[in-house]
Amino acid sequence: LTQITDDCFGSTEIGMGLTGFGVFFLFFGMILFFDKALLAIGNILFVAGLSFVIGLERTFKFFFQRHKFKATSFFLGGVLVVLIGWPIIGVVLEIYGFFLLFRGFFPVAVGFIRRVPVLGSILNLPGISGVSIKFQVYLPRVM
Repeated sequence: LTQITDDCFGSTEIGMGLTGFGVFFLFFGMILFFDKALLAIGNILFVAGLSFVIGLERTFKFFFQRHKFKATSFFLGGVLVVLIGWPIIGVVLEIYGFFLLFRGFFPVAVGFIRRVPVLGSILNLPGISGVSIKFQVYLPRVM
């Protein structure tokens, strides 16, 4: 039934679009010397897009797990600090929280990128391969 609902309303596609625009606005806001308005719009779009993609209930379950309390505090605190008007401090808090939240996904992403033809060959270059192998192997998996 949820598959039919997702297909009828296209919430996954809407969520991917919102998340993409959120990442774009965050990147563009950082390029333009931490513009408060662009960063705030990017934060709101990113969180809204994430909840559209995986669902509202799963989003709450993801962010509010007991072992992810520190990561969620940093990420959402960074969003709040950006909305208050201190963009540089807020972005630093968000990046740290984002890294803590998604650190279990990074080894999977690096393993996937290694199998992509052009990107995999870039990750196998002498200077980059050592870093990517350490990044893929030594990051602790938190599930």
